[in-house]
Amino acid sequence: MVDEILQSKNDLKMQIKNLNFYYGTHQVLKNINLIIKSNAITAIIGPSGCGKTTFIRTLNRMNDIILGTKIEGDILLDNKNIYGDIDVVEIRRKIGMVFQRPNPFPKSIFENIAYGLKINNLTVNKGELKERVEVALRDAALWEEVKDRLNTPALDLSGGQQQRLCIARALAVQPKVILFDEPCSALDPIATSKIEELIQKLKERYTIVIVTHNMQQAARASDYTAFLMLGELIEFDITEKIFTTPTQKITEDYITGRFG
Repeated sequence: MVDEILQSKNDLKMQIKNLNFYYGTHQVLKNINLIIKSNAITAIIGPSGCGKTTFIRTLNRMNDIILGTKIEGDILLDNKNIYGDIDVVEIRRKIGMVFQRPNPFPKSIFENIAYGLKINNLTVNKGELKERVEVALRDAALWEEVKDRLNTPALDLSGGQQQRLCIARALAVQPKVILFDEPCSALDPIATSKIEELIQKLKERYTIVIVTHNMQQAARASDYTAFLMLGELIEFDITEKIFTTPTQKITEDYITGRFG
């Protein structure tokens, strides 16, 4: 199916080619070839320990900070290799990440959003800074809930609000791709629903990759799904096909709960 999807190359945002990844001598990812379509949601599924988080962290070079790691292969963003001669800080601005648990800075709500804008010199004055903060909070469906307490600590927000704040923080610097590493695993069903609705709206302007253990979430929230097992890409296809007529029996066994 990858070959069929590749026929429409105009809307490809990222391409992963022959990706291998090692922690020391232990190989975690094995010859992965995958494409990420623009303005679509790609879900990464698989049992614990299959390499999902390691994989998503290769997409914006977060694994660079871990000693003893090695990567082979190419990861292209808009046809440019992010592991080539390129500014890593710029890559992480273009490819934002939202983690499993909300991780607001111990600062005010306003300063959480303003932080990335300031360190990247993305605004020219205070007026523009305030405007960009408001836009990011609106885009994360949080503005109406926090507009009257922007100077209060971000850690006073509920868990779901904190996660949307972290999404707003990523949006503020205007990335091209947003990576979500199990963004709802620590949230209650109501907060989870809000995050899923938000992600659906965000794909109109951004490319989304989401790691999830929740099969129902992957089925209802994504356009494409990749199934990893023991560091290998077992199957990649349109989500509906993965969940109704997968080509591999091991994929069917996993999504129906026979193992994992």
